[in-house]
Amino acid sequence: MADIKDPENAIVMETTKGNVVIQLFPDAAPAHVARIKELAREGFYDGIVFHRVIDGFMAQTGDPTGTGMGGSEKPDLKAEFSNLPHVRGTCSMARSQNPNSANSQFFICFEEAPWLNKQYSVWGQVIEGMENVDKIKRGEPVRDPDSIVSMRVAADLA
Repeated sequence: MADIKDPENAIVMETTKGNVVIQLFPDAAPAHVARIKELAREGFYDGIVFHRVIDGFMAQTGDPTGTGMGGSEKPDLKAEFSNLPHVRGTCSMARSQNPNSANSQFFICFEEAPWLNKQYSVWGQVIEGMENVDKIKRGEPVRDPDSIVSMRVAADLA
């Protein structure tokens, strides 16, 4: 397992392709980090599929309906755009055309995606297991998709 310096601000996501460790950025996106941790602690993400996976771009998940149209029952979040770039392993919130519509869906970038910079709320970075993200089945929508087996705050696994 990765050397997690701040377990309260790290997520361990077990996927059908293997484990992924994500370092959270509470200074850049405090409300989004709080939401991700809250949903992870509730077990919200367990069993949710990667419904939209575009080769060379990103893998999207976090929709309990698996359609890309769903979210949690919690209110949408106000945008927390920052200067953090969208690079390989960046974790960022998905949203509709409305910048203040992020809820539970997020994506992990396979490669640099500079056109997303300052348009989406970056809340974390994969620090281990990116090779497992690379193995996630592609598609839009994905047929027989991979999923999150469990997603937990690292501090809760100690």
